[in-house]
Amino acid sequence: MAEIKYDIKRGADIYRGIYGVRLKSWISKGVIKRGEAVVWRSGLSGWRKPEELEELASLFGQGEKQRIKKAEKRKKRILLQQKKQQKKKKIKNILIIDDEKDLCKLLSSILSSKGYNVASANTKREGIASIKKERSDLILLDLKLPDGDGMGLLPKIKKMSPRTVVSIISAYGNEESREEAKRKGVYSFIDKPFVEENILSSIKAVS
Repeated sequence: MAEIKYDIKRGADIYRGIYGVRLKSWISKGVIKRGEAVVWRSGLSGWRKPEELEELASLFGQGEKQRIKKAEKRKKRILLQQKKQQKKKKIKNILIIDDEKDLCKLLSSILSSKGYNVASANTKREGIASIKKERSDLILLDLKLPDGDGMGLLPKIKKMSPRTVVSIISAYGNEESREEAKRKGVYSFIDKPFVEENILSSIKAVS
C-alpha cells in the first residue's frame, strides 16, 4: 500500500509531496506546531490544519508532552546546578564568635595553618563590628555569648552578610536549638567538645 503524501503550506512556502512519516516526525518533534501550517492531500476539501485531521491530531499532544518533559528536566538540571553553586563556595575568610578566648586562639592557629584568614570576636558586639569591617565567607558562632544569645544574632548576620555561611559551635545543642538554627539558615551544628577534624570536615563540606 502506497504511503500517503501531503502538501504542506507554512507561510509563503509550500512543500509538495511530503510523505506522512516525515510529516508526523515534524509534528512529534515540534518542527510544526499548532496553527503554524496547513496541509492538503487527496480526499481533503482544500487546505486543512493538521491538528484538525484525525491521523495527525494526537501527534501534537505527544510532541507537546515531550517538549514539556524536556523543559521540566532542563529546569530541574538548572536548579540543581544553581543549588550546587550556592552550596559550594570558596571559603577563605573565617570569623570565630565565641567567648572562650583560648578556644578562639586554638581554632585560629589550626585554621591559619590550613591557609585560611581567621579573625575572632568574644562578644556579639565585637562580632557585629567584625562583620561590618570585613566580609567573612564562614562564621563559626557560639550560642552562649556574654552580651546575648548567638541564635538571636543570626538574623542580623543574614541581613548584614547574606552570602556568609554560618555554622553553630555549642555545648548546649539540643533538638529544639538545632531545628531553630536550621530554620534560620545555619549550615551545620557542631557540638562541643569537638576535635580538629570536625571543624575541617564541616568547612570542606561547604567549599
